[in-house]
Amino acid sequence: MTATVKILFVDDEPNVLKALRRLFLDYDQYEVLCATSGGEGLELLAQQPDIRVVVSDYRMPQMNGVEFLREVNSRLPQTVRIVLSGFADAAAVVEAINVGHIYKFIPKPWNDDELRIDIANAVETALLEESNRQLRRELEARNNDLLTMNRELEKLVQQRTESLQLRSQVLQLAQDILDSLPIGVLGIDRDEQIVHINSCAIRLLARDGRILLGEKVEDHLPTGLLAFIEQVKLTSSATEEFGCGQQLVTATGSFLDGDRRRGLIITLTPRRERIANP
Repeated sequence: MTATVKILFVDDEPNVLKALRRLFLDYDQYEVLCATSGGEGLELLAQQPDIRVVVSDYRMPQMNGVEFLREVNSRLPQTVRIVLSGFADAAAVVEAINVGHIYKFIPKPWNDDELRIDIANAVETALLEESNRQLRRELEARNNDLLTMNRELEKLVQQRTESLQLRSQVLQLAQDILDSLPIGVLGIDRDEQIVHINSCAIRLLARDGRILLGEKVEDHLPTGLLAFIEQVKLTSSATEEFGCGQQLVTATGSFLDGDRRRGLIITLTPRRERIANP
């Protein structure tokens, strides 16, 4: 069921208020409130801030209609404000619009049907503006939620990025350490692909100075080392000396962590003596 809309009429003439109340007596969707002065009207507004439409006479003692509506606009700007008055010169209309920020200026005596239409339009305007405010609040809340989610996502991305950067730095440091070793280190996976090789191993094994990761061992390694790899596969670990070009090396090999599925690690330790030329 739709809630009733509260309308406040303010006029210093009780007969005018009675006539206005009778005019909307059969309108169940309206709750009509009346005040005989601006001060009384402000008290009602303080007690019932959900009043949606305020209709005020222009000429009233102590506080005229413009002064009253200016205060209403200051306290409850969401209200729709109307001036209903027999005093309707141009200056009064301009003052009411500029100071009271009124929705409409209706002259006395009014036409009942036209006044009903004007009040209905004011109520519709008030409800529409309230709906728009609610939508703006919901959008603002959703935007705030999205901003919070974005900030959390940015933090997560930053943390992940920092983690990846740290991991990359650690891996690079590990590679630099391996490259600085005076022995060759060679990693071979279960499919006999080269998955790791340090600088010393490249110098010992590569004819053109480089061995690409992911390539087959049979395409790059010398025959003696290939035979040694087969021996490691059969015995799980082995040590042997053989020549790599002009260099004698001591090769050791084993499965990584003793697990055949993880592949082999081969170390090549150069000997001081070199192979003599025939």
